[in-house]
Amino acid sequence: MKTTPTKIPDVLLVEPRVVADNRGFFMETWHRARFAAAGIDFELVQDNHSRSVQGTLRGLHYQIRQPQGKLVRATAGEIFDVAVDLRKSSPTFGRWVGTYLSADDKRMLWIPPGFAHGFYVTGGPAEVQYKCSDLYSAEHERCIRWDDSQLKIEWPLEGEPILSDRDRLGGEPFARADCFP
Repeated sequence: MKTTPTKIPDVLLVEPRVVADNRGFFMETWHRARFAAAGIDFELVQDNHSRSVQGTLRGLHYQIRQPQGKLVRATAGEIFDVAVDLRKSSPTFGRWVGTYLSADDKRMLWIPPGFAHGFYVTGGPAEVQYKCSDLYSAEHERCIRWDDSQLKIEWPLEGEPILSDRDRLGGEPFARADCFP
């Protein structure tokens, strides 16, 4: 496994070792000791799986209490995955990083606790699986507008994105978002 820091060093691009032959492939998607040695030393307690049609945008979501670190991968299709640093004490506070993840490249993105997360489906339908370092808590969930003018995320949109009502109507501007110390 190879890990590469992104332009926000705490967010890591993970390239697993893939063993392929004429039957298909095999790869480890989680091995606590190996990931800990690579700097991802968390207990992962919840596994989520979503399916979205091309053009869907989900996010930017986070939990203000019980913040979740997420190990994200696309198991079908392709997504543009985004993490926004919400840690006020961080030198990268308010910055975002985005990368493509696909079923073909098998790469994963580690997003530590303290970040908002979202993705846009560029090749779909896409199935996204992510392991979380804490449990989901609806009462602590927050949403920042995906198109916030201060964040200026460069989504690779092809037309208007498909959004849930919550993402279209419920997101706070970054300037009013609950953030971490």
